Amino acid sequence: METQGKTAIVTGGASGLGRATVVRLHAAGMNVGIIDRNAEAARGLAAELGERARAAVADVTSAEALAAAVDELAGGFGAVHVGVSCAGVGAAVRTLSKHGPMDLGLFETVVRINLVGTFNLIRLAAARMAQNVPDAGGERGVLVNTASVAAFDGQVGQAAYAASKAGIAGMTLPISRDLARHGIRIMTIAPGLFDTPLLGMLPAEQREKMAQSVPFPTRLGRPAEFAELALHIVANPMLNGEVIRLDGALRLGQLG
Repeated sequence: METQGKTAIVTGGASGLGRATVVRLHAAGMNVGIIDRNAEAARGLAAELGERARAAVADVTSAEALAAAVDELAGGFGAVHVGVSCAGVGAAVRTLSKHGPMDLGLFETVVRINLVGTFNLIRLAAARMAQNVPDAGGERGVLVNTASVAAFDGQVGQAAYAASKAGIAGMTLPISRDLARHGIRIMTIAPGLFDTPLLGMLPAEQREKMAQSVPFPTRLGRPAEFAELALHIVANPMLNGEVIRLDGALRLGQLG
């Protein structure tokens, strides 16, 4: 898909991987809609980018709130051509610990934000994309999801997180088949260890140890590298229905 003049909406777009993706897509000539729960950060980024950037505040788990945000941005820009899901949370709790079984509410929260929230954007953005006039190749839209290598190599304490990310990976192919007749593609990126605000909370020593576990390049991934892959997915019409690991050949053994 050509990017110039097209419109992308990004959930979790005010920080981390989402912010980098917003910045990169904007630089590629796209209008960008930033959806985030952090109103100040979302509006601040939109103001920083200036022309062709708008912010909307929404919780991705709310059907009503996210629908209103998508409608607001689609109405402001006139259409939606790309939807990128970057909103997500993590949890490090064992299934059974000295405190007893893992709280079911926490498990549900992680799955609801990561998995249900991702599907919420997919269904709403796809409905908008289906209204677009197809390009010369018959394409109307592109969806990009964020999974994680934890979907395949989940660690101790990652039952909820791994389940949510595995769900995103698992629904990619069937959704691509659902949306094929509408000319809408969908892809999922599964990042490894990336230098995001979440990892930024860890001590420098622990961050360095994690970086050294990556075969090559032996460092943490950069959000801009995730964003570059997201842009390539948008541009390459043959990418559809697949999960791409973006991890420097990292394979996590059992830890903890």
